[in-house]
Amino acid sequence: MSKPIKAYIPVGSDPLVEKFICCLMKRGKKSTARRIFGSTLEIIKTRTKDAPLEVFSKALLNVTPLVEVRPKRVAGSVYQVPVEVPPKRQQALSIRWILTAARDRKGVPMAHKLALELLDASADQGNAIKKKQDVLKMAQANKAFAHLAKQRE
Repeated sequence: MSKPIKAYIPVGSDPLVEKFICCLMKRGKKSTARRIFGSTLEIIKTRTKDAPLEVFSKALLNVTPLVEVRPKRVAGSVYQVPVEVPPKRQQALSIRWILTAARDRKGVPMAHKLALELLDASADQGNAIKKKQDVLKMAQANKAFAHLAKQRE
């Protein structure tokens, strides 16, 4: 195994980066999460000509969902109703899907898994993009129940 790559990320650099690092963090180990994210950016820099933070933001943008299905109970039946996703939830879902897809990859360190997933997502590939497409297909399949979303409880 090679030594982990040291990378410096300025504290409070970008709210989106900070949010991602906090979501990446496990058991309160923020310094470890920062090191993993820094190593991820270094790996992305070696694999592509683009700026690593541009690849990161493009990946998040590509994974961001526009619609999702929410269960709604009407007259004893539960329908999956397609609804638009609010911006904060869009961000949370895209971060969660990228991290879940990266953690599901096996056999390499987390920095490599995350770098590969971000590169895949920025190129409209990978498991996070597949998750977004599955959610979109589910919403399109249940388009007939869209009129139920407009009713208030």
